[in-house]
Amino acid sequence: MKRSIIWILTIVMTTALLGLLAIEVVYMENMVKMRNEQFGEIVTRSIHEVSTMLEQNETKYYLDQDLQEAAAYRTAPQVDFGDLAGDSIAADEAIKGMTIKRPANFNTLKDLNDSYLLKQEILKEQYLYQQSLLNEVILTILTQSSDRPISERADSTTVREYMEIELENNGLELPFEFAVTRRGGTLVYSTAQYDSIVNAGVQPYVQVLFPGDPAGKQHYLNVVFPTKGGYIFSSIKFIVPSIAFTLILLAVFIYTIIIAFKQKRLSEIKNDFINNMTHEFKTPISSISIAAQMLSDDSVRKSPEMLRHVATVINDETKRLRFQVEKVLQMSMFDRDNATMRLEEEDANALVESVVSTFKLKVEKYGGSITTELDAEDPIVNVDRMHMTNVVFNLLDNAIKYRREDEPLHLKVSTTNPSETTLQIVVEDNGIGIRKEDLKRIFEKFYRASTGNRHDVKGFGLGLAYVHKMVTLFGGSIRAESNYGSGTRFIITLPLYS
Repeated sequence: MKRSIIWILTIVMTTALLGLLAIEVVYMENMVKMRNEQFGEIVTRSIHEVSTMLEQNETKYYLDQDLQEAAAYRTAPQVDFGDLAGDSIAADEAIKGMTIKRPANFNTLKDLNDSYLLKQEILKEQYLYQQSLLNEVILTILTQSSDRPISERADSTTVREYMEIELENNGLELPFEFAVTRRGGTLVYSTAQYDSIVNAGVQPYVQVLFPGDPAGKQHYLNVVFPTKGGYIFSSIKFIVPSIAFTLILLAVFIYTIIIAFKQKRLSEIKNDFINNMTHEFKTPISSISIAAQMLSDDSVRKSPEMLRHVATVINDETKRLRFQVEKVLQMSMFDRDNATMRLEEEDANALVESVVSTFKLKVEKYGGSITTELDAEDPIVNVDRMHMTNVVFNLLDNAIKYRREDEPLHLKVSTTNPSETTLQIVVEDNGIGIRKEDLKRIFEKFYRASTGNRHDVKGFGLGLAYVHKMVTLFGGSIRAESNYGSGTRFIITLPLYS
């Protein structure tokens, strides 16, 4: 699949999933807003009813007080029925409870019209009495009620009972805390947890108590709900799985696209690898083929010197071919995690010295030099000798491949103990160096720096990957430092044998 098609699919699918996620988030925000408004309406209605009930309580209080005063200072009205026009069951017993004084000639009165008028007068007098009583109560409420302590007019127990009743009637059974404050926010009294909840940032719902009080004497009921957030969330939590599934789909899609790009890159690397491998194998095979043809020449067979030369060519090219095949097989083996390691105590100083001695002739062939500084006082490490030898050999071989043409090659290999538990092997060269953008990827399998695709530089991009794999299996680490154009420094850190 072309990269352009992958990018188009990525943009379309990502836009669709992000759009779906945005719709879900907006819907959830609207649901939260709506639930908050509904919650606020219920609470506002409830505390308003509480305020109304407290006003009714106060009216009843003053009405009872006036009735008690009236009972103490007034007797029931006396009604003279001297002019009654008829009995009519003693004028309905003077309107149910009035004390009746009957004249001596009451039984002789027969005029029903006069009796009816008498009833009207009695009711009128009773009405006027009740009206005057209510007027006194209203006047008392208007002039004296605000002077009563608010703790008596709205005590905390009554407020809590009324709040619980009203919230339950409105379908809202949540724990709450409340306080009564004066104008300006001065606290009169509050429940135990009110202050801590308000200090935590929860906004209270506020209702004026006794709105008829003078402005300077008004009090306010403040109510907070510590579990409001959980209540709102519980009503919209069904949306959360939808958002979670959308995020999972988005993450899986992004991961799939990343894998697709990696596969695309690996495919390109694979093609480059095949091209390089073909060239790497073609050269020694061609050399061996030419040498074989020379052996069929009688003149070559008759010349011992030519025969030795041809044999040397065949031997060298065979070794070269086998070395390349081993690199491929080594990486294949370790990718399958089927490697068999023979870890043993090895003297790193002796191992490095052995590799350098073998490699010295090859360096001198290109007019270069190689020096060693084996300063590690404790050189014993736990490694596989064959693979550790290959690690150092690969680093030295890379230094020769990427040498500078305008300056003689110089290699330096050193060992030190940077700490009591570690050993460092450092391989330095004065070659062409590695660009900064390539430095981060040089240990990737099949990766070759930008100069590495030249066919005069042999390799598959497996050498440093193999080095990194081996050092990691030995429990160590490797890093590279380089200035492009002036050389490279590879630093291997291994744990000491203990």
